[in-house]
Amino acid sequence: MAGRKRIKPSQEPRTQKNRVLGTRLSQRQRGTMDGTKDRKVKPDFAQYGFVHQDNLIMACIGGSQAHGAKLGATDDTDWYGLYIPPPTKLLGLEREEHFVFTTGGKLGGNGPLDVDVCLYTLMKWAGLAAKGNPSALHFLFAPLEFTTKTWDHFSARPELFLAKGHVKPFLGFADDQMKRLLGQKGQKNVHRTELEDKHGYDTKYAMHVIRLYGEAKELMEHGRITLPRPNRDELIEIRRGKYSLVEIRELGAQLEAEALAAQAISPLPDEVDRDAISRLLADAHLRFWRAGGTVF
Repeated sequence: MAGRKRIKPSQEPRTQKNRVLGTRLSQRQRGTMDGTKDRKVKPDFAQYGFVHQDNLIMACIGGSQAHGAKLGATDDTDWYGLYIPPPTKLLGLEREEHFVFTTGGKLGGNGPLDVDVCLYTLMKWAGLAAKGNPSALHFLFAPLEFTTKTWDHFSARPELFLAKGHVKPFLGFADDQMKRLLGQKGQKNVHRTELEDKHGYDTKYAMHVIRLYGEAKELMEHGRITLPRPNRDELIEIRRGKYSLVEIRELGAQLEAEALAAQAISPLPDEVDRDAISRLLADAHLRFWRAGGTVF
């Protein structure tokens, strides 16, 4: 990786169809990442105990698959989505912010047959996105498995949620993970011992660290996060252990410096317009509730 030798972009490999055995998600519900699925078919999260199925406004697949760095049938399927809860669950005393479910959690980490589900209320997501939370901002740029007009009002205006200051949470998260990867801070929070035994470090963890640095740079330069990642070939090679841990550290430091340099001349505003976001949120909730809680 000396001199940041990059892999030349090659033809994107065909995305393997999502294959989640042991669930009742149909092929149409699972969809594919090729953009040909029926965007009006909802994933069936009710089977996992989600009680607001009718209130779902968008869903996407995240993780390595969204980033284009999935290695065959080695990763679980990470579902993300947003919903608008009933008024009593947002304005009342018993408020809720998210729903999570996993078929995994076993020793050694999740496998290719496992499913993770993370659904946020629209209000909770907007608060995270406005602060520059990397995972939350991905919702604005991810290929969608399901969407509605409600969500289209938000995805059509990603600039509302972007600001120069968002480089800080991206780099902060990446720096923290890099220190853990290098053994400089606490536990690594990784469970892929087979990768450490084979390569000397958790290569999947390292891939996500480099991905975060690259996303910070692109966000500052162009005001977007491209998914799948433009350097997905490089990310896959990191996962396969092509580079040493020293090279990973050097690339991370270089990308961080480039992201900070891009921040100084970024076309993004200094901070998000919180009033505009609040107006958009209020309008979306009122319209949704007036329609009887159905997706419109």
